[in-house]
Amino acid sequence: MSQEAVSAGDAQQAGWETIVNDWSADKATFRVPWGKAMMWIFLLSDTFIFTCFLTGYMNVRMSTTMPWPNPSEVFGLDVFGVSVPLLLIGIMTFDLITSSGTMALAVNFGYRRDRGRAAALMFLTAAFGAIFVGMQAFEWTKLITQEGIRPWGNPLGASQFGATFFMITGFHGLHVSAGVVYLSIVAMKVLRGDYEKKGYEIVEIAGLYWHFVDLVWVFIFAFFYLW
Repeated sequence: MSQEAVSAGDAQQAGWETIVNDWSADKATFRVPWGKAMMWIFLLSDTFIFTCFLTGYMNVRMSTTMPWPNPSEVFGLDVFGVSVPLLLIGIMTFDLITSSGTMALAVNFGYRRDRGRAAALMFLTAAFGAIFVGMQAFEWTKLITQEGIRPWGNPLGASQFGATFFMITGFHGLHVSAGVVYLSIVAMKVLRGDYEKKGYEIVEIAGLYWHFVDLVWVFIFAFFYLW
């Protein structure tokens, strides 16, 4: 074997050893912390799932021969005997948008190492999320008990309406519920001072998840309730 080949082999071996040492030492590649990188990868995979769901919904909506229910009527809320179109949905949307603001403030105070305010704002964000889930449960109950809409049928028109609605809003509601638990746990650890030494980047990572959930709701709101 030539000297050049031996030198090339040694260089390759040294290169692999460097990579192994970097990974085993938990070093950040491209100056992006692993936690944040993994969250972005998770959110990217979730984006594909929600995109498939919404694309399927649009395909069903445009191809069905049965009349599609009017969202203003289906999702109306009676107030003093008067049906107000999309009132509950508007409140739910405002709730999530507000929670994005409180989450952004939590991230800001986290990087200031003001763990008291950061934790309080994260708890407030989780409370907004819990309120949203509660209102969604009320909406589901109303559709099932009063309108008779089921995942397998719909007396108001196209049967696919119930299937797509419960699947997509249920999947999103599951994300919000998981986010409430996630934010609450992180907030308790922040308040306890568990991240005092390594910093409060975890607050930003949690914020990425929450902002994603809020952004997805904007698309669901547009496709289901405004179309």
